[in-house]
Amino acid sequence: RPPSNVSAVSGSSEIIPLACAAVLFDCDGVLVDSREAGERAWTEWAERHGLSAAAVLDGIHGRRAAETVGMFLPPEETAQSVAEVEELELATAGDILGIPGASELVRTIPEDRVALVTSASTRLASRRLQVAGVPIPAVIVDGSDVEHGKPAPDCYLLAAERLGVSIADCVIFEDSPTGIRAGLIAGAKAVVGVGESASSTAATLVVRSLEGIRWDGGLAIPTTALL
Repeated sequence: RPPSNVSAVSGSSEIIPLACAAVLFDCDGVLVDSREAGERAWTEWAERHGLSAAAVLDGIHGRRAAETVGMFLPPEETAQSVAEVEELELATAGDILGIPGASELVRTIPEDRVALVTSASTRLASRRLQVAGVPIPAVIVDGSDVEHGKPAPDCYLLAAERLGVSIADCVIFEDSPTGIRAGLIAGAKAVVGVGESASSTAATLVVRSLEGIRWDGGLAIPTTALL
């Protein structure tokens, strides 16, 4: 159902219009389906270090790798382990698939109106997008660009700044509760949750995937896409 703060197209109940200056996308779970590949990499890392894979996997989504590593290993081992995990994740990147509709949507948004905001490194996120056939935005804010990761709003505020727009004129697409909190705290015009993991959050609205969503000087979201 359309949220109360989003108006419907006059004479139509089929499209939810979101006028905005820019669109900010998280990567994993929003543009690409990397869950299985990422969990394989983190499971291998956990086993190498004698850790519970289940406990490690519970701490990876919506967090920077360094923050997850820091939950299990001492600070002096963080840098080496982050590099180790990244190599494992790059090795599994060949299995990445695009979220339905992601390539089509990103391809139509003007370059100066779109940014990628990810807890992963630019190298890993770019590789995943490349494999999935999703265009790589020119503006990327990754986990190393800010002092505080999600749910702090810093990454989204920096992305808006780099695009030269107000965060209040941006729509954010996120899948994890942590990322959705970051977008809401940042003060975005709307935070669109993607997938089941967003269904119990305070996202402005929640969609199954990006299929059918289009750019037309702003976003147009079909009501059939809503969860």
